[in-house]
Amino acid sequence: MSYKIPLFDLNFDEAEAKAAYDVIKSGWISTGPKCQEFEEKFAEILGAPYAVSLANCTVALHLAMVILGIGPGDEVIVPSLTFVATANAVRYVGATPVFADIVSLEEPAIDPLDIRAKITPRTKAVIVMHYAGFPCRMDEIMQIANEHGLKVVEDACHGPLSEYKGKKLGTIGDIGCFSFFSNKNISTGEGGMLVTNDPAYDQLAKLLRSHGMTTMSYQRASGHATEYDVVRLGYNYRMDDIRAAIGLVQLDKLRNDLEIRARVRTWYLNNLAEFADLIIPFSNHSGFVSNYIFPIVLRNVNRDKRNYIRGELHKAGIQTSVHYPPVHLFSSFSEFSIPLKRTEIACESLITLPMFARLNETEVGNICTELKGMLS
Repeated sequence: MSYKIPLFDLNFDEAEAKAAYDVIKSGWISTGPKCQEFEEKFAEILGAPYAVSLANCTVALHLAMVILGIGPGDEVIVPSLTFVATANAVRYVGATPVFADIVSLEEPAIDPLDIRAKITPRTKAVIVMHYAGFPCRMDEIMQIANEHGLKVVEDACHGPLSEYKGKKLGTIGDIGCFSFFSNKNISTGEGGMLVTNDPAYDQLAKLLRSHGMTTMSYQRASGHATEYDVVRLGYNYRMDDIRAAIGLVQLDKLRNDLEIRARVRTWYLNNLAEFADLIIPFSNHSGFVSNYIFPIVLRNVNRDKRNYIRGELHKAGIQTSVHYPPVHLFSSFSEFSIPLKRTEIACESLITLPMFARLNETEVGNICTELKGMLS
């Protein structure tokens, strides 16, 4: 059906169309100068020295595991309240995902205390996911990692430009991974970025993303190289210049888009903050964040009641979602499943409400009125 108020709205206009057209007219559409420009601009806005453009965030997470030397016999602590790609990346390299619980319903981010409790002699890394663009407790997590010699990967797909104590998410751990999927704050349709402060990781990511080849096609076409060697088993994980050109336009829009989203969040808070039947995660957070989604947690409801409310909102023309079904309860993760009480309660009662910059105050008010009517 066509929703009166969709879950998200693509922030595209003629500028993205022109950027793609200009690349097509240039005659070079695969990985080339636009990818390099996108990498440089993305790194600059994050205050990071290195960024590597990739086909999507899933391959960024996979490369992070490969670059950090994670493999069979190793364990990586991951959240379950995340998209499945976060945990899949661990399995791609033959390692074992160990699921950690969230802090609370008010703070549905990976719990540093549970991370500490799950560490064994086989633990080699932690992947955190900055849920909805709000930062995990990175000081505590980095301290734990330093004490135990662990690597930290930030799944920052929800958080471009989100900040934690003056640092951008994705720049605090060893490697940060970003998504440019169609519904993300920055969209190129498909696409991702790996960010790091380590020059060796940067060079290895660039090598592995293109079959382990010492030079790429654009370098040879430009006369900067005439041949290549293959020095590692690599992958075809490259981004193309069409998507990179779109990404450059999206970067120019990002700050303004996020500032408007912050205003939309304020409208939601004003409408719902005093409503006793629900929890708004991170409601007391005051730092600058991406507000990728607007999740709420319904009090004292089960999955059936939650789904009934979603169905009624659907009938009212309001699209919702659930971010996310818990990964540890998926069938393909049954061998790794352990009880995660807070995550499981959250996932029974979470609803993601519409969040995008073009939402107006009246629409937010209507969403909240419909929701409160169903919970009264």
